Amino acid sequence: MNTETRFHIARAALQRTQFAPDPDGPSARPLAAGQARLQIEQFALTANNLTYAAFGDAMRYWDFFPAADPAWGCLPVWGFATVCESRVDGLPTGRRVYGCLPAGTHLVVQPQRIGASGFQDASAHREGLATVYARYEFCDADPAWRPEAEGLQAVLRPLFTTSFLIDDFLAEQGFFGARQVLMSSASSKTALGTAWCLAQRLRSSSAAAGTGAPVPRVLGLSSPAHAGFASSLGFFDEVLTYDALGRLDPTCTTVYVDFAGNAPLRRQVHEHFAGQLAYSCSVGGTHWQALGSGAGLPGPRPTLFFAPAQIKARSAPPPQGWGPGGLQQRLGAAWAGFLQALQPPEGGLRIVSRPGPQALQLAYDALLAGQASASEGLMMSLQVAGPGGR
Repeated sequence: MNTETRFHIARAALQRTQFAPDPDGPSARPLAAGQARLQIEQFALTANNLTYAAFGDAMRYWDFFPAADPAWGCLPVWGFATVCESRVDGLPTGRRVYGCLPAGTHLVVQPQRIGASGFQDASAHREGLATVYARYEFCDADPAWRPEAEGLQAVLRPLFTTSFLIDDFLAEQGFFGARQVLMSSASSKTALGTAWCLAQRLRSSSAAAGTGAPVPRVLGLSSPAHAGFASSLGFFDEVLTYDALGRLDPTCTTVYVDFAGNAPLRRQVHEHFAGQLAYSCSVGGTHWQALGSGAGLPGPRPTLFFAPAQIKARSAPPPQGWGPGGLQQRLGAAWAGFLQALQPPEGGLRIVSRPGPQALQLAYDALLAGQASASEGLMMSLQVAGPGGR
């Protein structure tokens, strides 16, 4: 049985996949001095991973874990791994970490800046890439880590970080003067996190008797299959199906936050609100088959939201930013609240574990087809592996 396996996707055709020997497995390469090998135990698979694949070339996501054949890419995922081999002073075997990993069984890293909370991978191929994806946190040093909540952490935490930063960015800009924020793919976990953050901001501003910029209404667009779940959580003021877009008041000043990446839908939104669209924010690509250019649209040109840029801005010392400690403190408090809101009996987000390559293939296919359950969070593992593909 092959226990060193990695999942690859054809960069030019996301439907084509294959399982191949893991290039970072013990039998594939010995460690050099200063390197450590991580054994990947489990990782989340969400619509966010489709965004990584859809924007793999434009945003350099395929460069995180390069494949030997440049026609193929390794899907970045978020999850947990254990140091199974180390030639690094200060990094013993057995330490468990959380971070961005390849969808495989192993990862070789070159740890630097090892501290009490974790380390940074300084492997040569990471140079020039966003550092947030090369940071690995020690589980036993993370105050937010709980063994029983690992599934929720892997499924939600990287997405919620983006949600938190989108909310912060919009508030920093005074919501561009808009009276409502409209989100596509409302049942996606990043959209839900953004809506929750905005809802907390609305409650805070109401408690402060209207101080600060007014918080606009928060509306969601979703498919009929997922609209009920998105609405049931109570984060949105209203959730509509995509075919009900025409019911919205076209004279209401609106910010559009696009998690779907659906080009025809984006055009409908821009044309519906015409001169009343204050800002168009592009975040994800859950509707990967309908991705397209934002050129030639009426209203503001869609602007890609890049979370690491907002992290950098907020990590700056005051008064420009909050400092690294301030950012983590605010993010941690928000994360704890959101985690509670999505657990039974409030939200009922269910974590489902599915081991093995066949399970990963089926789950990936369901995501591509838009058939994944919005109320489930998937945790995958390739520790029980077998070669195959298509």
